[in-house]
Amino acid sequence: MDTFLFLAILPLLTALPCSYAQSMLSTGSSLSVEEHRQTFLTSPNDDFSCGFYEVGENAFSFSIWFTTTMEKTVVWSANPRSLVNGHGSMVSLNHNGNLVLTDVNGTVTWESKTSSGEGTVVSLLDTGNLIIKDYTGANLWESFSSPTDTLLPLQTLKKDYTVFQNGRTSYNSSRIAVLDTEGFFLSSDGLNVKASDWGNGVKRRLTIGSDGNLRMYSLNVSNGSWIVSWQAIAKLCDVHGLCGQNGICEFLPSFRCSCPPGYEMTDPENWNRGCKPQFSKGCSKAEEFDFIKLPQTNFYGFDLTNNVSVSLEECKKTCLDICSCSALTYKAGSGLCYTKAVLFNGYSSTNFPGDNYIKLPKNMSISRQSRITCNPDIRVVVQGSASMYGMNDVNKSYTIYYVFAAILGALVLLFIGTSWSFLYSKQNIPKSMEEGYRTVMSQFRMFIYRELREATGKFKEEIGRGGSGIVYRGVLEDKRVVAVKKLTSVSHSEEEFWAEMNIIGRINHMNLVRVWGFCSEGQHKLLVYEYVESESLDKFIFGNVSAERLLAWSQRFKIALGTARGLAYLHHECLEWVIHCDIKPENILLTRDFEAKIADFGLAKLSKRDSSSFNLTHMRGTMGYMAPEWALNLPIDAKVDVYSYGVVLLEIVTGNRISSGITVDGKEVEFDSLCMQLKNCWRVEMSRL
Repeated sequence: MDTFLFLAILPLLTALPCSYAQSMLSTGSSLSVEEHRQTFLTSPNDDFSCGFYEVGENAFSFSIWFTTTMEKTVVWSANPRSLVNGHGSMVSLNHNGNLVLTDVNGTVTWESKTSSGEGTVVSLLDTGNLIIKDYTGANLWESFSSPTDTLLPLQTLKKDYTVFQNGRTSYNSSRIAVLDTEGFFLSSDGLNVKASDWGNGVKRRLTIGSDGNLRMYSLNVSNGSWIVSWQAIAKLCDVHGLCGQNGICEFLPSFRCSCPPGYEMTDPENWNRGCKPQFSKGCSKAEEFDFIKLPQTNFYGFDLTNNVSVSLEECKKTCLDICSCSALTYKAGSGLCYTKAVLFNGYSSTNFPGDNYIKLPKNMSISRQSRITCNPDIRVVVQGSASMYGMNDVNKSYTIYYVFAAILGALVLLFIGTSWSFLYSKQNIPKSMEEGYRTVMSQFRMFIYRELREATGKFKEEIGRGGSGIVYRGVLEDKRVVAVKKLTSVSHSEEEFWAEMNIIGRINHMNLVRVWGFCSEGQHKLLVYEYVESESLDKFIFGNVSAERLLAWSQRFKIALGTARGLAYLHHECLEWVIHCDIKPENILLTRDFEAKIADFGLAKLSKRDSSSFNLTHMRGTMGYMAPEWALNLPIDAKVDVYSYGVVLLEIVTGNRISSGITVDGKEVEFDSLCMQLKNCWRVEMSRL
């Protein structure tokens, strides 16, 4: 009788979608959101569960969480940004072998995009990895390959870059990191850290919180709570921009954000929008402004100028003379003066050896020591909870902003730390992060016109000129010899010019002339370049070249290769495409070792990655080097530089101007004949090797 009863109810049991916990399910299994208190899957060791997680009122995600903690700790979600309704939603492994999450109206919110038909199974491993396998046991998909905000032990974090569209090339194509079972986090980028309680037998997770900080957590098995065993940023105010533009992050007496005098919160419920001025910013007379002191306060970056061994009054005068100066930071002991363009990354700390002075109109009735504190208490979520999934606009903006701010801050700190370490080891720079920061920030910055006028001796020594301006030799205060180009007929708007300089400042390649900075004051638009001691390529290949200046074939090859590498960097490896538009021998400078450096790309055309071409209002370049696309009014892309490079390559080989007609031994030759002679020269050179 018992056997008969069991056989009778067996079909009913197998037809149940998932009303009880199990670690593996086959095609046809499903779970409705109304059954969210039941689990879709449970790992064999009962550490992890998978199913519908209640994020907020009538809002659910399909997630994986720890089951051995005081509260559910989510480690992965299929749909953190597209939550489903609490009625009518469903997750199912259909008969095609595709794991699908649908909303109340049948809309597919998420799917694994697997297709292997009957025999497909989905299982939750002891590691917390949700996997889908076909009938042969081969992996089709796994949650470990699609991390959200948490990395579990043995889960590999990797980034594989594919070749971009429109002829882009792969660059630095393999990055990988992993958190092992002992609490070590190892990264191919050199970030190697370990938990304070490192060792086997501890359940851990690495999570980026809604405050943007990366933390490693260890589970306290006695009470099921999480303990922070490592964090990337110990003090929240070290996260740049946490309080928004013009906002100030304060360490003590507790973490809070505030607005400086003369400013108020832009949005009383959203700190990522920072503070706005209560006055109209404009270029009034200098005597109409004054400064209010903010003790031991600073704003990272965006320095207009920096001076050493100056008085506070001199520092204030410098800021008053610059229309765009919003504030200054002054360190009395060393007389360091930093004038600020915009006020980002503000913080106040008793450890900061300086003060900030806010530039305000004199007619504002504000106490000289006041500070406006707006909504000082900011709730910081340090571990997974419903709020981190963004159930309202305020929390959404917090999450997005904090993540962005943390990534940006971590990159800046990593870059500054690496640069400081290198400079200290090579040049014996004092062990001071502030000194290191100042050194790094001086690599590309905004100059004031007066500074460049003095550096060039009132633009006395002209070293070159072209269609876009005249170049002068100059010497900066730090003894660097530079080439200062005074731009003429700049058609860019102020916003376009600043945006282009933001990109140009991040361009750095051994075969490109380095841009050290720029100046933009009214009609004065200048670029500050690295000074290359030798001359341009045209001086070595055209005209009556002396025997000692005659380039050997190995030198010509080196120049051609270096120029090609510089162009490849501009075309393929920059954050934006940079198209030079005027490649010619005069714009290829040579060092003493005949390394090629491409010059005059400071106002090159920038193009977005998703754009295959762009249009210009007028032709650019030099006759004889311009591609046919210019004359035919065709779309312009990086190929115009390749054409110009081809012309330069012929000129490097022949030693003659292609645009002036091709001559060999004083006789003009046809192009076909030239090609034959080049082939013969090549064979002769190859036979000598």
